[in-house]
Amino acid sequence: MVVKAALDKLGLHYGTVDLGEVQIDENITAAQYDQLKDALLQSGLELMYDKNAMLIEKIKGVIIEMIHYADELPEMKKSEYISKKLDQKYSKLSNIFSETTGTTIEHYIMMHKIERIKELLLYDEMTLTEISNKLQYSSVAHLSSQFKKITGLSPIYFKQLKLKKSKQ
Repeated sequence: MVVKAALDKLGLHYGTVDLGEVQIDENITAAQYDQLKDALLQSGLELMYDKNAMLIEKIKGVIIEMIHYADELPEMKKSEYISKKLDQKYSKLSNIFSETTGTTIEHYIMMHKIERIKELLLYDEMTLTEISNKLQYSSVAHLSSQFKKITGLSPIYFKQLKLKKSKQ
């Protein structure tokens, strides 16, 4: 509703207003753009004009949703899942993501999986085997190897370290 109110206040004509996306039906002036940007910032929202930047945010959103909020990861390849969710060829998404962010989608997924492992270890409700299965690692050894490569710590040592800190 905040977005619609800001658009109405500026007298802008718009079509669809979806979560994270607005279709403005006219060219807007630099002043209108700045006013809209300021109005949205006051509500904690950010105005993006660059289509690649918007696409990157959508890719990141799909990955975060998939890793952190889904009960289970999709059975299909992550590349297929992202491509299907955004209705675009994965090669295009991958190229834009890499060129814009300086990292690959695969690396971004891996970093979020590591963050999710940290969360699950600290919740202390699942075994390492269960976490490995949940995040679709081929084995606990693979999960541990990747975790140590990124964090410098084994998953068990990470968990012990955090538990010691929380008791202090």
